[in-house]
Amino acid sequence: MASSSSLTEAHLDAMRQFFNAAPPPTAAARGYRQLLAHYYNLLIPADSRVLEIGCGQGDLLARLKAREVTGIDISSTQIDAARRRMPQGHFSVQAGEELDLKGPFDVIIVSDTLNYAADVQGLLERLHTVATPETRLLLNFQSNLWRPLLALGRSLGIGRAAPQSSWLADEDVWNMLALADWSLIRTDHRLLCPFRLGGVEALFNRWLAPLLPWFCLTVFLVARPAQSAKHARRRLSVSIIIPARNEAGNIQAAVERTPELGAGTEIIFVEGHSRDHTWAEIERVHREFPERRIKILRQTGKGKGNAVREGFAAATGDILFILDADLTMPPEELPKFYDVLATGHAEFANGCRLVYPMETKAMQFLNLCANKAFGIIFTWLLGQPVKDTLCGTKVLTRAHYEKVAAGRSYFGNFDPFGDFDLLFGAAKLNLKIADVPIRYRERTYGTTNIQRWRHGWLLLRMVGFAARKLKFV
Repeated sequence: MASSSSLTEAHLDAMRQFFNAAPPPTAAARGYRQLLAHYYNLLIPADSRVLEIGCGQGDLLARLKAREVTGIDISSTQIDAARRRMPQGHFSVQAGEELDLKGPFDVIIVSDTLNYAADVQGLLERLHTVATPETRLLLNFQSNLWRPLLALGRSLGIGRAAPQSSWLADEDVWNMLALADWSLIRTDHRLLCPFRLGGVEALFNRWLAPLLPWFCLTVFLVARPAQSAKHARRRLSVSIIIPARNEAGNIQAAVERTPELGAGTEIIFVEGHSRDHTWAEIERVHREFPERRIKILRQTGKGKGNAVREGFAAATGDILFILDADLTMPPEELPKFYDVLATGHAEFANGCRLVYPMETKAMQFLNLCANKAFGIIFTWLLGQPVKDTLCGTKVLTRAHYEKVAAGRSYFGNFDPFGDFDLLFGAAKLNLKIADVPIRYRERTYGTTNIQRWRHGWLLLRMVGFAARKLKFV
C-alpha cells in the first residue's frame, strides 16, 4: 500500500506536469481574475505584505493594491511568466504543502487552489509558518452548483481545460480550517456573472449577488490563526469610556461598581451637555475617589458617537471599553469582555442583551423586535454572527481602534451613536467579532436619550449606506 507522502507527491507531480504545459489564460479567465481582484482589494489594506499560494502567472497579484507581493506556484513555467510580468514581486517554485519561505505576511491568499491541493489540511497547517496572530487568510473557491456549467464552458472552449479537482463544499473547507487551527471570521458569496459582458456583469455582481448568495460562483472566506483555550492570558491595561448625558444619579455607582481589570484600569467620563447636574457630580466623584484613575472631559461635539471618539482619543489603555452611564449593562460583567480580548478568542467583543431573560422594563417590546431585526441584517452585512448591534458595550484594542479610525473615510462620519461606526470598521478590517451575553437591567435613574422613531429611521438609513459599502460593491 502506498504511503500518504507518496500519494501526495504523485498528486503534486501530476499538477506540476499539467500546469507546466498549460496554455496562457483565456480572455474569460483574465476577466474572471480581474473581478476577483476587485473583491480582494476590498479585503486587503494597501500597506500589506501579501503572499499568494498557487499564484500562477501573477494575474491576481498584479491587480492588488498591496505594498509587497510574494507568490509561489508548483509550476516553474507559471513562475517564470509571473517574474516577467512583475519584476518587483518575489516568486518561487514551491507547493503550498511544502511551503518554505521567510515571513511573516499580513495577508495570505489561496485563490482557486484548494481544490487542486494534494493535502488541504496539510497546506493550511503549513501556512502558520509564515503567519502571526494578526495575519488574515483569504480563500476563494468555486461553488459545486457551478460544476456542470463550468464543464459545459470548457467543452465549448470558453474556459481552459482543468486537472482533476476535489470540488470541496463550504462545510469541507470550514472543517479543514478548524482542523488546521484557523478560526473562520466571515463568509461571502460573490460573482453571479464571472466574465465581462458589456457592463451587465456589474448589475449582476454588485446588486443581485448579495441577494442571491447561493447561486454565486465564488465563495470567499476570511480566517485568522486560532487561539488555543490554553492561550496564556496577557496582562493588558484598560480604558473604560463612559459617555454621560443627564445621568447624575449613576456617576458614583459607575465608579464603585466598575472592577479593576488587567494591568490597570482608567475610567474616562465624557459629559455631553447635560440638563441636570451630571458635570458637577462627575467633578465630585473625581475628587472623592482619588484611588481610582479617573479622567473627566466635557464633550466638544454632539452625540454619543462623538463622545466615544473624544474619550478614545484621551485613553491610554491597551483595551478600550464603552460603558453606558445608565448602567443597564452591569459594570460587574466587564471582566467577561476583558477575557475575550486578553485570551485572544476574538478581537472585538460586542455586548449581547438578547440571550438571557431581561428585567421587565429593561426594553420595550418594539425595541426588542427592532434589535432582533438589526441583528439579522448585520449578520448578513458583516458575514459573521452579530446578535445584538445596539448594546452600548463594545470593546476592542486601542491598536485596532486606531486602524478603524484611520480607515473611517471609507464609510464617512455617518454614525451619531458610535455603534455602527465601530462594527463596520471592525468588519472592514476583518476582525473576529464575538457576542458576549450579558444580563440587561432596568434603569434606576433618569430616562433614555434614545428617540425610538427618529433614531430608528436614522439607523435604517445607516444600514442602507453601509450595505452599499460592504455588500453592494
